[in-house]
Amino acid sequence: MSKIDPFDIAILNNLQKNSRITSEPLAEAVGLSPTACQRRVKRLRDNGVIEKEIAVIDPAKVGGRITMIVQAVLERGRADILDDFKREIAKIPQVQQCYYVTGDFDFILIVTAKDIPEYEQLTHRIFFANPHIRRFQTIVVMDSVKVGLSYPL
Repeated sequence: MSKIDPFDIAILNNLQKNSRITSEPLAEAVGLSPTACQRRVKRLRDNGVIEKEIAVIDPAKVGGRITMIVQAVLERGRADILDDFKREIAKIPQVQQCYYVTGDFDFILIVTAKDIPEYEQLTHRIFFANPHIRRFQTIVVMDSVKVGLSYPL
């Protein structure tokens, strides 16, 4: 991938706000022609800079969901256990995000469920059924103050 220049950064910032922006308003916003913008966006997609484009759904408008932040500790000293956990977590749609972290916990997970009984079923499947989980702690989100995946560029 060639170096990301200021035009690419401007394009990426605009696409992070609205991935459905068309070439004409994008071109006007970044100071290039629509054709140049199209070529740059295609290159950014082809090179994997733009990983995917998604729709962000308002949970309240689709029946609501609760969000939990879960901190998990696994057995130490075995890379295969960590790798297996990562693979399994990636398959679970209710796990929105998962981070392998430093500190007192090994993983931080952002989990969503329609209600506490659904979350309890998830804990049995993800944590209690896994003999390599030493402990986990759940924090229930009371209010989403800021949610986003945009990267400041």
